[in-house]
Amino acid sequence: MNTYYKFKANILDTLLIFLGCMISSLGVNIFLSHARLLSGGATGIGLLLEYTMGMPVGVVVLLLNIPLLIISYRKLSKAFSIYTTIGMLSLSISLIITKPLSNLVALNNLDLLLYCIYGGVLCGIGYGLVFLRNGSTGGTDIITMLIRRKYSNFNIGGLGFSLNLIIIAIGAYISGIPSALYTLISLFIQSIVLDKMLKGFSSKKLLLILTVKEEEIINYVIKDLNRGITSLFAEGEYTHDRKKMLYCIVTSRQMIELKTAIHDIDPAAFITIVDASEVRGKGFINI
Repeated sequence: MNTYYKFKANILDTLLIFLGCMISSLGVNIFLSHARLLSGGATGIGLLLEYTMGMPVGVVVLLLNIPLLIISYRKLSKAFSIYTTIGMLSLSISLIITKPLSNLVALNNLDLLLYCIYGGVLCGIGYGLVFLRNGSTGGTDIITMLIRRKYSNFNIGGLGFSLNLIIIAIGAYISGIPSALYTLISLFIQSIVLDKMLKGFSSKKLLLILTVKEEEIINYVIKDLNRGITSLFAEGEYTHDRKKMLYCIVTSRQMIELKTAIHDIDPAAFITIVDASEVRGKGFINI
């Protein structure tokens, strides 16, 4: 049974990674490349070569990642390498498939801001879906993991920022300063959307429950919600009464259902609800 659920999870991961790559490819081809703007990482290098040499960005992304993937399979974990291969192939194929849509949205030069906004939003949503499923699109992600493995204290964020600045600087030389400035706006929007995607979808609710009907609530959480629950012994400092405090983490939707059930079981129950930005472990994101 565990093998079956793991297989289903892997299929879902693959489908969502491909969907995310397709969405980000639409952002690249319909908006960014149409306005001769850039993106970060391997896609940004691909766009530079497309503007200067006419090479399709999807092909460039594929060629750039092949040697990195070989190194990844030798140096990094098998799971990371497999998911990176899926993400890289999905992104390359999506960029090639969506290239004919480059002229789907035709705006004049005065609307470059709209191109960079919508390009950044779509790329942020797409990459957010990929990262939510533990995926990667290769490129700088592989370089980052290789450096982190050897130098654990290395400033990874600074490395990614520096690489993107180099790409933007080259783009400024090719397409002019205004194009580079619009690219910066697009990357900023992309990072905000990506951050919201990751925090919004991965946020969970932590409930601390004090009740006289512990067993009924425990049974409800385990049998009806199919979630785990932990008992912590707590002591009231005023009364010095000792009782169980129930500790449970659920999704936002389940939180509403659980609150209603607790109120029905014990209207006098005391509940504390805390936002948990990320939860890793069985039943949530794999550790």
